[in-house]
Amino acid sequence: MNFRPMVDFSPSPKNFSVFDGDLDAKWEHLFGQASALAVDTEAMGLIHGRDRLCLVQVCDPNDNVACIRIQIGQSSAPRLKKLMEEPSIEKVFHFARFDVAALTNSLGIKVSPIFCTKVASRLARTYTPRHGLKDLIMELVGVELDKQAQSSDWGQVKKLSETQLAYAANDARFLLAAKHSLEVMLKREDRWELAQRCFSCIPIMADLDILRFNQIFEH
Repeated sequence: MNFRPMVDFSPSPKNFSVFDGDLDAKWEHLFGQASALAVDTEAMGLIHGRDRLCLVQVCDPNDNVACIRIQIGQSSAPRLKKLMEEPSIEKVFHFARFDVAALTNSLGIKVSPIFCTKVASRLARTYTPRHGLKDLIMELVGVELDKQAQSSDWGQVKKLSETQLAYAANDARFLLAAKHSLEVMLKREDRWELAQRCFSCIPIMADLDILRFNQIFEH
């Protein structure tokens, strides 16, 4: 099966910048022109409230990528918040449940609207149990992600290595192409409406995760 979109990705982003704390006005304007943005986050761990948010990566359809380094004690990022809450811009994540919770818990951002490639993959790619980002991007985009920097110290925000920043950028760069293929598959299999209903539940699931209500729907 080949649902790969016609996309030609270079080894590095078309335009790449690193910011401390928030985007600048130029990049806010640049991203504000997009109909969709790919978003990813890096944190010290997977437990909200214990493990702080360290990095937010954003990529637009033109392969412009910004990495925003979140400082210790930081509780807001106004320009990022404006983009993440803008109703005309779709935000595309892989496992949005974690990233949305991290952005809400750390920066008070209520992300909307949302597309999650992991949820979409589980609904569309029922022929495989492999729904991780690496497998998804390999099949749908034809790019093999290097995940070696996944488990590394993201807390040293001022000293993040080129390898870490490249890893972080690539985790966002290919999401929009994957989203395109998944949307085609979901509509073909008559699961598009169901997927949208699932996406609308993600902020609720994220809020429950923040409050540690992880079995609220169990018997």
